[in-house]
Amino acid sequence: MKITVLMLAMMSAGLFNAAHADDAALKATFNKIGLENPEVQSSPVKGLKAVTTPQGVIYVSEDGRYVLQGPLFDVSGERPVNLSNQALIAKVDALKNEMIVYKAASEKKVITVFTDITCGYCHRLHQQMKGYNDLGITVRYLAFPREGLGSETEKNMQSIWNTANRNKALDDAMRGETISPIAKSAASKVDISKHYALGEQLGVTGTPAIVLEDGTLMPGYQPPAAMAQILGIKA
Repeated sequence: MKITVLMLAMMSAGLFNAAHADDAALKATFNKIGLENPEVQSSPVKGLKAVTTPQGVIYVSEDGRYVLQGPLFDVSGERPVNLSNQALIAKVDALKNEMIVYKAASEKKVITVFTDITCGYCHRLHQQMKGYNDLGITVRYLAFPREGLGSETEKNMQSIWNTANRNKALDDAMRGETISPIAKSAASKVDISKHYALGEQLGVTGTPAIVLEDGTLMPGYQPPAAMAQILGIKA
């Protein structure tokens, strides 16, 4: 039996209306929970949409009826993978030009570390940079002043991220040396409040917080050998 043009048109209209019904339901749900212009993506779970918010990724059913808050893990492999943070990896990589990077000569893996210059364990991690690099681990830093935005630490870290030689400025700060005030001409080049906001989305609550390439968040310091083992790097 041939499908007529009229039948095709009716079928298409039905699909179109269903899609718009879902969109309307989602928008109604976003309005109820106070979300404006959220980023909506598909998720690995059928029937759920991944929605990026300032507080992280939440999940909403396609009919807008249910909202789930909390990380979504894929436990099918050897190690659970945080799929919620995986959805934010593009945001991490978008800040690569603002990162302070210590690149391994023979790079095998890359970690992104949210750091605070007043954090003792951040100092310990930084002091062992050669150990990470020698094992093939490139370390990329983003700023996460634990005292929050507007704090003295945030101002000092803003200065570090806006110097001509960021690596040297960070090295000096991690050794406890005096931090030069930010130059007015450099004040708008890098705004570390973006780093802080992204850290909050990823679930960072303390430092150092290590983000792996698959989006997994590892709170706390890991020495080079332990980090290599977690990353599957063989000595």
